[in-house]
Amino acid sequence: MNSHKLYSTALKLFINNYFLAIVMVAGCFSIVSCEQVSTPKPRGYHRIDFPKKIYKRFDEGCKFSFDIPVYANVSNDKNSDAQPCWINVNYPQFNGKLHISYHNINGDKRKLVKLTEESRGLVFKHTIKATAIDESIISDKADNVYGTYYSIDGNAASAIQFYLTDSTQHFLRAALYFSSEPKLDSIQPVLNYIKKDVDVMIKSFKWK
Repeated sequence: MNSHKLYSTALKLFINNYFLAIVMVAGCFSIVSCEQVSTPKPRGYHRIDFPKKIYKRFDEGCKFSFDIPVYANVSNDKNSDAQPCWINVNYPQFNGKLHISYHNINGDKRKLVKLTEESRGLVFKHTIKATAIDESIISDKADNVYGTYYSIDGNAASAIQFYLTDSTQHFLRAALYFSSEPKLDSIQPVLNYIKKDVDVMIKSFKWK
C-alpha cells in the first residue's frame, strides 16, 4: 500500500508539473505574439479619388491647340517676363501646374537651336535630385510636330518636361510642377495620372 501511495503521489506531481509547464509555454507564446502584433506599420498615404478622364479642346487664339482634361483649367502666365501665349494648365485638385511658354522663331535657325539647348539645360538642372532622366523623341510628320519628351525620376522639382516645334516658325516648351514638396513616393499616383493627360496633349497637338 505504501508503494502504491508513493506511486500515486509521484504521478500527481508529474501531471501537475506537466500542465504547469504547458501553461508557462503558452504564456510565453502569447507574449511573443502580442509583441509581434504591436509592431509599428509603415506610414501610408491618403486614398486619392481620380476623376473620370474626359477631354476638351483648348483653342484660345494662340498659334497652337491641344486637348486638356475637363478637371484642369488654363490661365495666363502672370510673371513679369511672360510673353503672349505663355499659359499654365492648372490641376487645382492635385496642386499641379503645367507651365507652357511659346516663341515665334520666324525661320531663324539660330533661335531654334538656342531655344532647344536652353530647354535641355533647364531639364538637366534637376540632376542634383534626379535619379534618372529619360529622353523620348517626338515625331508627328502628319501635323509637323517634332520635339523631345523628358521624364525625370526621383525627388526633382519637375517630373515632366518637353518641347515641341515645327522646325521653322514655332517653338513651345512645357514643364510640370507641384506646389507641394517633391517626394516621389507620395506624388507617384498623381504623376502617373497626369502623365496620361500630357500624352493626350502631345498626340492632339496642332499648329495653326
